[in-house]
Formats: sequence, structure tokens, C-alpha cells
Amino acid sequence: MNCKLSFAKIFVMVVAGVAALGGVVMLLWNWLIPTLFVGGKEIDYMQAMGVLLLSKILFSGFKGHGGHGRWLHHRWEQMTPEEREKFQSGMRGCCGKHKKESAEGLENPHE
Repeated sequence: MNCKLSFAKIFVMVVAGVAALGGVVMLLWNWLIPTLFVGGKEIDYMQAMGVLLLSKILFSGFKGHGGHGRWLHHRWEQMTPEEREKFQSGMRGCCGKHKKESAEGLENPHE
């Protein structure tokens, strides 16, 4: 349950961030383009979201996370076996896999 709540919070934050970024693109476009270029027109919010998507496609493509995976792999290679185990146990704890292990330890609470 806690893991699902965490993912829901992250999802809401990402959606809010993208929405805010679209607003920033619209404000900057409407402030700069009409004054810098003759015939430059103002855009509305949905057009700003389109510009944002177009810039994502043109400048970073559909590669996904880009260099983040390489950084994580590099970091993983530098970890000691103890650090790797600590990291893995922390990740298991985030998504509730440790609950099964904890429940097994609580089967006989009077021991």
C-alpha cells in the first residue's frame, strides 16, 4: 500500500511539473516571440504543450532516460558487495518485498 501511494505521489508531481513547464513555455513564448520576430504570434496553453513535446522530440529523441542508466551502471560497478546488498535491500523495502520476510518472522510471536 505504501509503495502504491509513493508511486501515486510521484505521478501527480510529474504531471504537475509538466503542466507547469507548459505554462512557462507559453509565457516565455508570448513574451519573446512577438517582440523579437515580425509576425510572431502569441500561442495558447495547448500550443505551448505542443512546442514542449516538439522540443523533447527534436533535442532528445525517444532514447528514454539517456545517460542515467550509464551513470547508475558506473556507480554500481564502483560499489562494494556490502554497498550493493544495502542498496538492494533498500529497494526491496520500498516496494514491499520485505513484508513477506517480516511476516515470516512474526508467524510465532511468542518465541
